[in-house]
Amino acid sequence: MSVKSCEKLEKSMVALTVEVSAADFEAAVEKAYRKQRGSIRLPGFRPGKAPRKMIENMYGAAIFYEEAVNLALPDAYAAALEEADIRTVGYPEVELLSVGKEGCSFKATVAVYPEVTLGEYRGVKAPRTEVSVTAEDVENRLKSMADSNSRMVSVDDRAVRVGDVANIDFEGFLNGEPFDGGKSDNFDLEIGSGQFVPGFEDQVVGMSISEEKDIDITFPEDYHADLAGKTVVFHVKVNAIKTKELPAMDDEFAKDVSEFDTLDELKKDVEREMTEEREKNAKRAFEDAVITKVAEEMQAEIPDAMIEEQARRFVENFKMQIQSQGIPVDQYMKMTNMSEEKLLEDAKTPAVNQVRVDLAIDAIIKAEGLEASDEDVEAEYAKMAEQYGMSAEDVKKYVDAAMVKEQVCRNKAVDLVASAAVPVKPEEVKSEEVKTEEAPKEEPKAEKPKRTRKKKVEELKAEEAAEE
Repeated sequence: MSVKSCEKLEKSMVALTVEVSAADFEAAVEKAYRKQRGSIRLPGFRPGKAPRKMIENMYGAAIFYEEAVNLALPDAYAAALEEADIRTVGYPEVELLSVGKEGCSFKATVAVYPEVTLGEYRGVKAPRTEVSVTAEDVENRLKSMADSNSRMVSVDDRAVRVGDVANIDFEGFLNGEPFDGGKSDNFDLEIGSGQFVPGFEDQVVGMSISEEKDIDITFPEDYHADLAGKTVVFHVKVNAIKTKELPAMDDEFAKDVSEFDTLDELKKDVEREMTEEREKNAKRAFEDAVITKVAEEMQAEIPDAMIEEQARRFVENFKMQIQSQGIPVDQYMKMTNMSEEKLLEDAKTPAVNQVRVDLAIDAIIKAEGLEASDEDVEAEYAKMAEQYGMSAEDVKKYVDAAMVKEQVCRNKAVDLVASAAVPVKPEEVKSEEVKTEEAPKEEPKAEKPKRTRKKKVEELKAEEAAEE
């Protein structure tokens, strides 16, 4: 195998012209013969026993060429990539140029990782929110804790209110006929949750136990095709009404929901916890803003294949999230009137942002010569073990060390850029953007990458690997 040429094309594409030697191609033809001879019939020979020469004499020398090409090209292509020292994205388009006893040649056109020219990545200005926790914030968190520890109690002396759980029987009719999926008995509906079609829950409010009535509903235009925009009638009967009974906010409550003896101690701990959470979130948001700014300022010709691959990855992750909630993907697609093509199209913009971020981080790692030591890797494994409630040894079974090294280097790159960045107040950034928009037009300059929305730096892949 030899690479005859490597031509650079637009948008980070290359065209490799590769030749497979006569000896290598002959070896592939022999493999093809051994693979196919069992299916070739030749008078006077049992299946699989006919000599290659006799088969070629009868059917022509090219009888095994197609299979030989299929056998030879993958190894030749891989060797060509190594010889040319290029890193590809996606699969190549292959054009067979010649084939015969003298060997074969082909042209492979494929996307490669683009060359990246970083802009300034030290001293970048980015918004950072100041963290504060008010007494109201603490009270709201305590209310949420109380809500989680509430109990449902039956009420029979009043009508349904917003916030109640009404146990109902219902059946839907379209043009006087029941429709599929429109009937259920003893269904617990939280009023005000938005669980049902808009307008349904509002009309249940005010009904009493054992009361029955018809509810007119018009389905939204974006509902699934069978009922989109149509008016139906639901016959509803209320069987029971339950309401939440919240615990009293006192020292006994603190003992029940925490390790503290008094409500004051619990409040101080909640304030501390919320402060840590917000500081962590502010730090992450600042890092995201910084690395996004760096990604915006870099120059790179990104091949379409990288965007498409990232978009598919986003869609697959989204499907996994839907399934983890117990919703079949095909059912979700029908309910939302969504298609695979629409999901991929919607994923394109965030995919572009993510690819730019990934390329920027990789370029910083290369520019700074960042590496992951054995100690770094072990520390990352320990961190992941704590995060997922597993031993470090168990994590190592699911997460390859190369992946961890990559993540360590990415973390170092983000830390380096963030530590050198200049935090500013969010309103200062907005003010600066307004001034830029109002500035008088200048002579056209070289086009820069368009400003993209903030996108989080890629999360650790350990959870996905563990689930697999």
